[in-house]
Amino acid sequence: METEDLLEQQLLDVLAANLRVARAARGLKQEDMADLVGLNRNYLGGIERAERNITLGSLAKLAHALGYAPHELLRPHNFAGETKAD
Repeated sequence: METEDLLEQQLLDVLAANLRVARAARGLKQEDMADLVGLNRNYLGGIERAERNITLGSLAKLAHALGYAPHELLRPHNFAGETKAD
């Protein structure tokens, strides 16, 4: 795998993990989250499995719905137990 591809996959992996944890911490099912932001549930599932590359617009919608800035979802850290004000 080329360096650019590896870096992209790492970023997708971080986003996927952060989305899963942040969504679950708010008690939202994938279907509820997808409806909230106007995405297909299967598409959201693909994002959470790091199988989909998303647009900046979708990233912004997801981040806003979870109470984060978009860049926070791309940063490797653990959202477990963390709460953000909406």
